[in-house]
Amino acid sequence: MTPKPAGPPDGGWGWVVAAAAFAVNGLSYGLLRSLGLALPDLAEHFDRSTQDTAWVSALALAVQQAASPVGSALSTRWGARPVVMVGGVLTSLGFVFSAFAHSLLHLYLGLGVLAGSGWALVFAPALGTLSRYFSRRRVLAVGLALTGNGASSLLLAPTLQFLLDTFGWRGALLLLGAITLHLAPCGALLRPLVLPGDPLAPPRGPLAALGLGLFARRAFSIFALGTALVGGGYFVPYVHLAPHALDLGLGGYGAALVVAVAAVGDAGARLISGWLADQGWVPLSRLLLVFAVLTGLGVLAVGLGCGGALLAAAGAYGLSAGSYAPLVFGVLPGLVGVGGVVQATGLVMMLMSLGGLLGPPLSGFLRDETGDFTASFLACGSFILSGSFIYMGLPGALPSCGPAPAPGPAPPPPESGELLPVLPVALLSSENPQSTRDTTC
Repeated sequence: MTPKPAGPPDGGWGWVVAAAAFAVNGLSYGLLRSLGLALPDLAEHFDRSTQDTAWVSALALAVQQAASPVGSALSTRWGARPVVMVGGVLTSLGFVFSAFAHSLLHLYLGLGVLAGSGWALVFAPALGTLSRYFSRRRVLAVGLALTGNGASSLLLAPTLQFLLDTFGWRGALLLLGAITLHLAPCGALLRPLVLPGDPLAPPRGPLAALGLGLFARRAFSIFALGTALVGGGYFVPYVHLAPHALDLGLGGYGAALVVAVAAVGDAGARLISGWLADQGWVPLSRLLLVFAVLTGLGVLAVGLGCGGALLAAAGAYGLSAGSYAPLVFGVLPGLVGVGGVVQATGLVMMLMSLGGLLGPPLSGFLRDETGDFTASFLACGSFILSGSFIYMGLPGALPSCGPAPAPGPAPPPPESGELLPVLPVALLSSENPQSTRDTTC
């Protein structure tokens, strides 16, 4: 029988898992962010509207996130390694199938359903496995893995534009199918890890496997609702940042530069945000609220910017969105415990899929109605700010009215879901045995 370690190793093979999660994130979200460069070619080839072609990326994103609980459940039952490897093969097949498409319906099925289903099997298991390997440096490790998004966008945006100019959209999709097949060896690196508190047997029944019981926790329910609203606008720049730049006359490589600037800011901010969160100076829920607000303001700025101002706005959006991303997943062990983090990751991805499904088509619709993407980005920025308002209900999101605690070394993140207490507690002092109830603003 395999002995259980005292806790997460906080290093060792965990850094290999972090590298695998880095590649998984780059070949999923990073590729999705750059895929918007191909949408104008698809609209021209099939003679369809911006709204119609936006459904290609929207479906891929929505299926990837909506089916993430399935990936989490399969990972809980059979382990992350085989699930991620199968997901990599499905994603590759989706791109190859789409390269031979004769209608948008074929692209909906190939990129939207098949590739999206493959991505659903890779992201949540990889990121959940990574969270189990770390404790004190968990958010930093998650931030490092999530920089794969920005790094991949930085490389793939000009590369995809070159492939489109050289081989056309069919050849570009075929080559992307070969690239995404590398998800399979990434899955092989996800070595299983047994920790104290893990269930002795896999959950029985579909509801238990999907982790739906986590919604009984009030703090997790608040977090889930806010994250769903943020998802309504968060992914719109993934799909329409490049077309927005093209509409403003920046050209193909100018649009790629705008995407690359956002990607650089995104990648750097994820590392800085992860390091800052692990210091324990500011509660994770408060950092989550602050960077969600800044992300919403960044999306509004992208909608109002043009020329050099658009580059600056894209950089600001990248910095704020990148800072927000690791906090979404880094806060989960404190909400549900490390034993439920894989299931919680899948559920959060499913909730964000609601916004991923509705946001880009709504953005495309507003563009078709108004002639540009200004109204699109303003509406989607409003969604993010609405979700930020919901985050204010998380314990610790607002400053406490009581005296500040004495400074001291930051404790490691808890492993049993105590990070965000739900109910106010009675505080007892050794000098004054009378109980006083903790209050918050």
